[in-house]
Amino acid sequence: MPVYEYECTKCDDRFEVMQKITEDPLTTCSHCGGELRKLITNTSFVLKGTGWYVTDYPSPERKKAMEAEKGNGKKGEKKESRSDSGSGEKKKAVNE
Repeated sequence: MPVYEYECTKCDDRFEVMQKITEDPLTTCSHCGGELRKLITNTSFVLKGTGWYVTDYPSPERKKAMEAEKGNGKKGEKKESRSDSGSGEKKKAVNE
């Protein structure tokens, strides 16, 4: 249920109220009887739990696939790369 913030135009009292979206906004201050206005404020929306991002808490199958990918790129291996000259020659480069 959303939380709305109101401010009284007479006594400047500010407060929050948990209301359904379908409920009518409050109009009268409970302290002084003045007119209320609804404020626009930042939300406190937080995504909790698993599954919001691909990298969060991967399944056992995903973990195995990631480990397999890590094993394919071992340190110290030489990789072939194209030269910048565009001649088509291949040079060997050493990963640091």
